[in-house]
Amino acid sequence: MSWMTIGDVGIARVLESNGPFMSIYDFFPDATAEALAPHRHWLDGSALDPANDMMLMPIQSYVVRTPRSTVLIDSCVGNHKSVGWFPAWDKMDGHTWQANLAALDLRPEDIDVVLCTHLHVDHSGWNTRRVDGRWVPNFPNARYVFSRRECANAERMWQKYQDPVWVENVEPVISAGQAVLVDDDHEIDEYVHLEPTPGHTPGHCAVHVAHRGQDAVVTGDLIHSPIQCHYPHWNFKFDFDKAQAAATRQAFLERYTDCATRVLTAHFPLPSTGHVRRDGAAFHFHYDA
Repeated sequence: MSWMTIGDVGIARVLESNGPFMSIYDFFPDATAEALAPHRHWLDGSALDPANDMMLMPIQSYVVRTPRSTVLIDSCVGNHKSVGWFPAWDKMDGHTWQANLAALDLRPEDIDVVLCTHLHVDHSGWNTRRVDGRWVPNFPNARYVFSRRECANAERMWQKYQDPVWVENVEPVISAGQAVLVDDDHEIDEYVHLEPTPGHTPGHCAVHVAHRGQDAVVTGDLIHSPIQCHYPHWNFKFDFDKAQAAATRQAFLERYTDCATRVLTAHFPLPSTGHVRRDGAAFHFHYDA
């Protein structure tokens, strides 16, 4: 992805991986063959593998370069992380993400602010790296801006279910003194601010970027697939509060349909960015060329 511009702000993708995740019928329990049939012609081969109905999803970050700072939004899975429920991510030891960051002429030392839309493993993994048997912040000069509610939920998920995101990706940053805990509508500066979009997780936030009358919004996981534009009530099986997630998604689509705001998704097929357009009683996602 080359740099796109929002006024004087540049935005680029840092891709970690792009491939199959899980069956669409497992991912969306409400999905049916009948509901998918009218959409197979545009889903198959891009968002869906027609041979086995596996969801095809990129894992990626976005870098936002403003006149004030360089901001990393979401940090993918990372290396050596504990992801027992998904073997493809467990204890990874890859170099794709680092190489793609370097291709933008950026090093971890160049990141000023790290934002996580939420604290799941595929959005927070490169927050830290393993050094001499312990986790340390991967971006030594950055402020890590975390939702207060999202941090509390990550700690609760560790205490209740032993989800290792807290101990591997979050607590080491807090202990290092690099974390800033904020409200879900926090303003980073005049270019970047958070928008509360709860449901997938309690403190999930979208990230809004604006300058000179232009704007873009990074969705995180409030929406996972372009099929949800047509069926906003379809929830990912791991959405924390499914009713709230569906309501947040519907409100987001209503807010950003048929306007100039560019929508930057986490997991839609590449190029993953475009605009929401009204399609009868629902919506459709029009990708950037």
